Formats: sequence, C-alpha cells, structure tokens
Amino acid sequence: MTSNKPTSGQDGRNRVVAEARKIREQREHTYREQALKLFPWICARCGREFSGKKLRELTVHHKDHNHDNNPPDGSNWELLCIYCHDNEHSRYKTAEAYGDSPSGESGPASTGFRPFADLESLLKGQK
Repeated sequence: MTSNKPTSGQDGRNRVVAEARKIREQREHTYREQALKLFPWICARCGREFSGKKLRELTVHHKDHNHDNNPPDGSNWELLCIYCHDNEHSRYKTAEAYGDSPSGESGPASTGFRPFADLESLLKGQK
C-alpha cells in the first residue's frame, strides 16, 4: 500500500510554494488596498462601476506589466474589471508573440505598409 503522506522533498516544495503564495498575496493586498483608496471604483476600460460584493471583480493592472513596480502615487496602476484585465494581458501576449507592441505603446511597426502615407498630399492636390 502506498501512503498519502508527502515525502520530505514534496513537503519542502509545498512549504516553498505556500510561502511564495503568501508573500504574493501580501504584496497584492497592499497595493490593491492603496489603489482602491486612490482611484474611483470604476473599470478604466469599460467604465463599469463596482461596489459591495462586486468590488472583488475590480483588479489592479500594472501599466508596465511589472508587478514589482508599485509606486506609492499609483502612477503604474489602473483599476480594471477581471474581463478587461484578462483582455489586456491577452493583447499583450499576442503582440509579444508576433513581435509587435500592443496599441498605444511605442515600438517598431509590424509591417512597412502605410495605406494613408500620402493622403495629406493627395487631399491638398485636389483643392
């Protein structure tokens, strides 16, 4: 018969994982509480308002995607609902996979094609 008791190696890994989760939760709790004090409880993308039990659906998004960058003035944060937050991260991952930058961020263009490059000169020529 096999025992359900974890081996010493598993026990050590479980402790490390539990400690890492605890530290992450403490860090998130701290900047989440700060962000909720600084900003109105509205999703910065869709404009949905939150209060009461629904407030747990409002998350803190790090604009630069660096979860260790937590300035006390909240300049790297925005409050997003869980749906917009997931959308933001999936856009970022998709852009990263294609070697492009998500819209609104500086970076090289993905193609050389510029459909409106000469539009201004064409419009001026018609007047």
